[in-house]
Amino acid sequence: MTSAGLSLDDLAADLVALVEAVVPGRLVLVAHSMGGLVARRAAEALGPRLRELLLLDPTAESAPAYDTFDRTVTQVDRTLAVLQALVRFPSLARLTSGNIRRVFPADTYAAMLAEDFVPAGVAQTRMEIKAVAEAIARLRAEPPAAPTCPTVLLSATRPQPGRARHHAAMAEHQRRWVEALPDGRFERADSGHFIQAEQPTVVAEHVRLLLDRSGPAAGATGSTGTIR
Repeated sequence: MTSAGLSLDDLAADLVALVEAVVPGRLVLVAHSMGGLVARRAAEALGPRLRELLLLDPTAESAPAYDTFDRTVTQVDRTLAVLQALVRFPSLARLTSGNIRRVFPADTYAAMLAEDFVPAGVAQTRMEIKAVAEAIARLRAEPPAAPTCPTVLLSATRPQPGRARHHAAMAEHQRRWVEALPDGRFERADSGHFIQAEQPTVVAEHVRLLLDRSGPAAGATGSTGTIR
């Protein structure tokens, strides 16, 4: 966690630095939700090293959901401020993270409970969401360069309760966005928003196919998001 200000470019730079430190050669980049924006900004710096891009239920900057995102972030930040206080107590941390416990494997949930559902982890989440909110206007005016590598977008089919109409509009926006790319493909996944948790085999199979296409020198890394 950093105590300084955070921007979307900072997050992208961290991702690029991670790739350069741990992934030799060319790679497949997997990004979930808000992480799609980070990955696309990072892709500009990764250049030809990036062979394939796999986006899991992302929200592109042009999506209608961002039209009023500043108000959404204000509401979310108030909720997270309360959560940040509650997670000081382990029992309350487990209680408030029930939606995560239900979809992730036990070992993954235990790691998230230890790293994310603690005051410092929630503070970092608040900073990252604000960083995205502050970047939306600039991203809409000057979007990240379109990925030149093949890009696959997996769209979740199951909406959150009461958000079926919003979900359908988002899926259509995802389809139009990815199919406008030089080499983009839209696919649906029988899942809620956390595709990597609910359908890990589907994600793993896509990664395997992309790695096979990219050749034996390719690796894989990922970027995650916190937009629910």
